[in-house]
Amino acid sequence: MATLTSPANGYAVDSGSALALSPAQNLMVLVGRLLIAMLFLPAGWAKITGFAGTVGYIASKGLPMPEVCAVLAIAAEVGLSLLLIAGWQTRWAALGLAIFVIVLTPLFHNYWAVPEAQVMMQKLTFFKNYALVGGLLALAAFGGGAFSIEGRRRTD
Repeated sequence: MATLTSPANGYAVDSGSALALSPAQNLMVLVGRLLIAMLFLPAGWAKITGFAGTVGYIASKGLPMPEVCAVLAIAAEVGLSLLLIAGWQTRWAALGLAIFVIVLTPLFHNYWAVPEAQVMMQKLTFFKNYALVGGLLALAAFGGGAFSIEGRRRTD
C-alpha cells in the first residue's frame, strides 16, 4: 500500500509511486481539484433545480431514457465533484469525470452538425472539454496530493 512520508527536505513522498510533491505542488493540486469541481458542481446543481429542462435538452439530442440520463449526469457531476473537493477516491473520481466528458462531449457539442452561427461556440466548448480531460487524467494519474482525505490518511 502506498504511504506518504515526510523526509527532512519537506517533500511529501508517495511510496507507491515514488512521487515527491513540495508543499507548493500539493497546494497546486488542491487548487486544481477545486477549480475542476467548480465547473461540475454548479452544473450538476443546475440540473437538479431545472430537472425538467435538463430532461428536455437530453431528449432533444435523441438520447434514450432522458430521465435516467439526467439522473446519471447529476450523480456524476455532483457526486464525483464532491469527491474531488474532499480528495477522497480522487483518482477514480477524476477518471469517472474524464470518461463522462469524453463520452458526452461529441453528443452535446457536435460542432460539425450545428448551424453556422453556432459552430464557433460549440467547437470552442468541444475542445475546452477535451482540454479539461487532460487535467482530469493528470489527477487520475497522480492523485489528490497531501491536502486531501487520502493524503491525510497516508501521513497518519
